[in-house]
Amino acid sequence: MIAVENIELYRYEIHSLLKAFYPQETVKVFVGEPDLRKYPEPAFLRADFSESSIEMALLPEGAPDPEAHAPLTRRINAPDGTAFDKKSPACKNAAKHMLYEMLSEYTGTVLPWGELIGIRPTKIAMGRLRGGDTPEEAAMYMQREHLVSREKAELAAEIAERERRILSGIHYENGYSLYVGIPFCPTTCLYCSFTSFPLTSWKSRVDEYLDALEKEMEASAPLMEGKILDTLYIGGGTPTTLDPPQSERLIGMIRQYFDLSALQEFTVEAGRPDSIDADKLAVLKECGVGRISVNPQTMRDTTLKLIGRQHSAAQTEAAFRLAREEGFDNINMDIILGLPGETQEDVQYTIDKIKELGPDDLTVHSLAIKRASKLQKWIEKNGFSSINNTDESMKIAAQGAADMGMHPYYLYRQKNMSGNFENVGYAREGKAGIYNILIMEEKQSILALGAGSISKGVFEGGRIERCDDAKEAAIYIDHIDEMIERKRKLFGDQNSLAN
Repeated sequence: MIAVENIELYRYEIHSLLKAFYPQETVKVFVGEPDLRKYPEPAFLRADFSESSIEMALLPEGAPDPEAHAPLTRRINAPDGTAFDKKSPACKNAAKHMLYEMLSEYTGTVLPWGELIGIRPTKIAMGRLRGGDTPEEAAMYMQREHLVSREKAELAAEIAERERRILSGIHYENGYSLYVGIPFCPTTCLYCSFTSFPLTSWKSRVDEYLDALEKEMEASAPLMEGKILDTLYIGGGTPTTLDPPQSERLIGMIRQYFDLSALQEFTVEAGRPDSIDADKLAVLKECGVGRISVNPQTMRDTTLKLIGRQHSAAQTEAAFRLAREEGFDNINMDIILGLPGETQEDVQYTIDKIKELGPDDLTVHSLAIKRASKLQKWIEKNGFSSINNTDESMKIAAQGAADMGMHPYYLYRQKNMSGNFENVGYAREGKAGIYNILIMEEKQSILALGAGSISKGVFEGGRIERCDDAKEAAIYIDHIDEMIERKRKLFGDQNSLAN
């Protein structure tokens, strides 16, 4: 699918909205005419930005269904004092509104999140609440200004209000959170694009990885001197691929270099049930871990096999019960809606099985189709129609969470999500994952260590800067000094300026 704009303005927004309405299509946005030798298909969208107006046209000859529609054109004039041939909030909002309304009319489809394409819609609601709006007013603003459905706008406002209460004790200006990444997994799941490496090929080098991680900890900890560590999250990959002595070593390293005396939350993403046993859980409990994840994704064995997870639903149940026996009273479970071939009946079955276990926190993901995942190739072979998430599936999951006494407490979106929905975290009172909210809210610095991790510095005036560690574990190990220097540049220089 080809889109053409006359000047370089809001190419990303145009691409994202077209993909939202046509998720199965490959979308390319050009400035000026495309090279017809490489891209012989006609344009579907033409956008013309001028000082006085924006004009757009949807052309059926470039659409997947050329016989279904007549051409559709729109024009909007720039208000006084605004030029629509330069970047500005007014130009951006006008272009997104116009394109969304045209695509909605053309396809007969209404997207639940309207013309929003960002991953943090609750930040809009949060900003309105901080400005004095009530949750009802914040929801109405999102409906009016961003064409969000009433249901989703009210959900965003409800979550933003709950986030404010949960984070009332967080040290924003003088605090930080710590993320430690363990990039190894038993296998790589079909849908996964996270940094992970099969443990079978890395088993002999895990301790070498921990050596590099310790070096990064030792060098990075002084950058946070004088700051309060609020939350600690060990993720991956699958951290429980480490054997008990390695887990004990890892947490011992963290305690050696960082002050955990004010810690409000310590999470380890156990994740894969096939990586969990009683000895590993006992070590985590003894080392002070308070919150873990046991993630089924689905309770259908046929789907688990298809998506490359080597465990069964029965193993998920056994791992969960082991965690309870070890004394864990804050256990999260993740599920994914829209997995290949699954129906609403499969979602209901998974929710019913999870209700029997009674976790404290449930994260409901809408499947996101990542270009780097094996799922993309699977879709190319089997067709897009087998990937199906629906509003009814989302409601089944939400009702299941409510039946377990949970409330929604954080929300985020991803590119190319099945059904254009969202990921929502639900939790019982007092069991919400604080780190999850902080990641989405972007109001506190996060020091992130390990392959594939991304550190985030939040500085004066709300300015955000980032630095990343190499995704490849081997490159991370071989170039650990470079990873350390990136953090010194991000946090050390900024701390010096602040002082």
